[in-house]
Amino acid sequence: MSSATQMLRAHPGAADIDEELLAAAIDAATDCAQVCTACADACLAEKSVGDLVACIRTDLDCADICAVTARVLTRRTRPDDEVVRAVLRACIDACRACGGECAQHAEMHEHCRLCAEACGRCEEACRELAATLG
Repeated sequence: MSSATQMLRAHPGAADIDEELLAAAIDAATDCAQVCTACADACLAEKSVGDLVACIRTDLDCADICAVTARVLTRRTRPDDEVVRAVLRACIDACRACGGECAQHAEMHEHCRLCAEACGRCEEACRELAATLG
């Protein structure tokens, strides 16, 4: 059981959302933020760093948006549903952009392949959660 799941279950407020999907989105966003940060750093260490500028930029944007998404989703006391939907949309868009960019470099750089996969998992988890919000 993930820490996110444990904390959601320990929260005294009544859950008006699918806690399993919520925990999955929090975990995926947290993981994606870490992987995107690591990918950007790895890109900076590559000899072909000049060819990876767009990748680094999308990695960093995605990492920041995923981190914010995880934090917003974690706060369950009187959430603003419109803000939650907006942050999920932003995360889906950032993951799609970053995953697509990293996929272009995946054959040459293992870190980009791993990042594209993490972005895909996060995008899917956020889509699944967003679908339950109406």
